[in-house]
Amino acid sequence: MSYWINVAVALISCVLAALIGVVLIPYLKKIHFGQTILDIGPKWHKDKQGTPIMGGFMFIISSIVSVLIGYLLYRGRYMVDVTSAETTKDALRLLSCILFSVLFGGIGFMDDYIKAVKKRNLGLSPKQKMLFQFILSAAFLAALYALGDTSTEIDFIFFRLDFGFFYYPVMIAFIIYVSNAVNLTDGVDGLCGSVTVVSMLVMSIICNILKNYEISMYAVAIAGGCLGFLVWNLHPAKCFMGDTGSMYLGGAFIAIGLTTHMHLMIVIAGLVYILEALSVVIQVSYFKITARQHYKKTGEKGKGKRIFKMSPIHHHFELSGFSEYKIVITFSIVGIIVGALAILSVI
Repeated sequence: MSYWINVAVALISCVLAALIGVVLIPYLKKIHFGQTILDIGPKWHKDKQGTPIMGGFMFIISSIVSVLIGYLLYRGRYMVDVTSAETTKDALRLLSCILFSVLFGGIGFMDDYIKAVKKRNLGLSPKQKMLFQFILSAAFLAALYALGDTSTEIDFIFFRLDFGFFYYPVMIAFIIYVSNAVNLTDGVDGLCGSVTVVSMLVMSIICNILKNYEISMYAVAIAGGCLGFLVWNLHPAKCFMGDTGSMYLGGAFIAIGLTTHMHLMIVIAGLVYILEALSVVIQVSYFKITARQHYKKTGEKGKGKRIFKMSPIHHHFELSGFSEYKIVITFSIVGIIVGALAILSVI
């Protein structure tokens, strides 16, 4: 496929997302859909109180519109036989990716709506989120199976491992982990958007190499949409993507990887996300273990130790004196490095 189609899709998505912000941000301010900042975060984050959330609609709308335009251009330019079974399957895989991403974004929307209406930063309970994510993850895997992806093997580059029946519960857990990892990356102005521009460009290139052209267009559409969103989200942010946006991005990233059966590429290209979530797991686990040990010795509760100043790890860097711009640049550079490794592994 000619790269000009992907370039066109990215540009359309970028411009459209930026233009949507012109209308969306004043509207969100008008209906008072602003962020409530918790006291447990960095003190200077209090200045962000009331910043509009649900800005993720900018790249959600732009990515869907632009990928549909790109798909029509692709079909017209290359005279794709729409009657063939393989073309139908490719279209349905793309549709499954988009639908799964939107539904995951829907979970985030419910969370944001509760935050905005109730004026608290809790939203849905963890159990509610987990239940919705489990149902959607299982449904998505069932859709891929119905579309012909019946393989239960995972390619580790140097060897393949067949998980058999256990592939599905492992993948459900993997989907939930990765999608929430993307969500956790959204904690500093411009961070999640910038990292996602990089990771989606990497996934688009890999999909092109593997000749998954439709999925490649979707990945680059999201990259372009995030770039347009950053016009409004770089520090000082005029709008946050909210869980609406971060859950959509998390769902899209994992869906693109699984639709093309690139499990290891998800980990490599999305290493920044993975480490963000891992820092939370390490912090919480270490605190609980040391708190339990302290309780046994002294009888005092809640006296655990921490490895990081704060998790996710971008807050640790923030509390260590990194500016928000420096965090965004550093994490994006890491994303570029691991992304290059991911591309090299499939060439």
